[in-house]
Amino acid sequence: MSRTSPHQHLPSTELSRRGLLRTAGGLTAALAVGASATALTGSTAAAAPATFTHPGMLHAYGELNRAKVRVAAGNEPWLAGWNRLTANSHSAATWTARPQATIIRGGTGENYGILYNDIHAAYQNALRWRIAGTMAHGDKARDILNAWSATLTAVTGNADRFLAAGIYGYQFANVAELMRGYSGFDLDRFKTMMLNVFYPLNNQFLNNHNDACITNYWANWDLCTMNSVLAIGILCDDAAKYDQAVNYFKNGAGNGSINHAVPFVYDSQGLAQWQESGRDQGHTMMGMGQMGTFCEMAWSQGEDLYGYGDNRFMKAAQYVAKYNLGQDVPFTTYTWGTGQNCAQQSHTVISAASRGQARPVWDLLHYHYARRRGLSVPYITAMAESVRPEGGGGDYGANSGGFDQLGFGTLMYAK
Repeated sequence: MSRTSPHQHLPSTELSRRGLLRTAGGLTAALAVGASATALTGSTAAAAPATFTHPGMLHAYGELNRAKVRVAAGNEPWLAGWNRLTANSHSAATWTARPQATIIRGGTGENYGILYNDIHAAYQNALRWRIAGTMAHGDKARDILNAWSATLTAVTGNADRFLAAGIYGYQFANVAELMRGYSGFDLDRFKTMMLNVFYPLNNQFLNNHNDACITNYWANWDLCTMNSVLAIGILCDDAAKYDQAVNYFKNGAGNGSINHAVPFVYDSQGLAQWQESGRDQGHTMMGMGQMGTFCEMAWSQGEDLYGYGDNRFMKAAQYVAKYNLGQDVPFTTYTWGTGQNCAQQSHTVISAASRGQARPVWDLLHYHYARRRGLSVPYITAMAESVRPEGGGGDYGANSGGFDQLGFGTLMYAK
């Protein structure tokens, strides 16, 4: 998807999800938290919890336990999601890892496909261990993680190296979070790899944007980078990194921050335009997965970003879903600066390229907004239904786009 061409307390007006659930309890609190968070749109206060919850990224204990119980009982749609997982060759306990010292994305010698295939194999094996308790799968996930942390020393390439550090950084950290405490897993060495190989590139991009105009890079470049910083912060119990990511979501200068990723809101229609909508729908749907991932990881740590800014992300997801269901949506001309001199370009119409593409990003959003929050999100729901049960890496083609999301939302988020 390359383009050519500090730890502070929350203000008294903003309640963390954990604090609200602790004081009010139950479903009422879960519904109320959206309203409490939506009043603010420009807070710079950090939100890292005093103690991080583990597992606490894409899959907290509740999600993991529910999937385990429901699959064992043969309940749908969990069983259909489970069958999609076990049918994927990446989930086999016979997978052979191919760790590399240097990963290259962009330019000569590209080999990053080796990394994303191994990460998805580790993730899918970790899920099979977590849900069915099969030690062969747990051992395989552990062995893949250990092999890479003992070998990888650099991620490089052209500007696309920042995509690799972002996408594969957050995915890798999520697998490690699932395997935390597993016998023989060298978590400390894995943390060192994340801190020394992935985070420096993440931090460099968010601060310098490859020395380009701040708006040169699409929202997904920021978002995958933010996801990696957030995930590394959680994995390493590092409040400063967690706060860096959350504060960027709220106030960052680049296109991944909420007000830049969602530049135009059509409140009367309950919709909001996504930053990449004039580009193509494949990357736009990738954005749904990237921002959904960010919000879910923060949610697991007690922070409601799904509802931030008066449900700004929800309105954008409704917009993207509605258009990709074949319906019309409004579009406001979007103008941005490119290159190093910020030469202006504009999108004047929404792009129909890749319209209706299937990506495993919708059940996460449907089950949050419709079930956790009890909100009516008909377009998100319809999109989720159209791609259910969701698969994962290996189910959506062999190129990198099919591995941009970890997937399996039906299995992991159905409620």
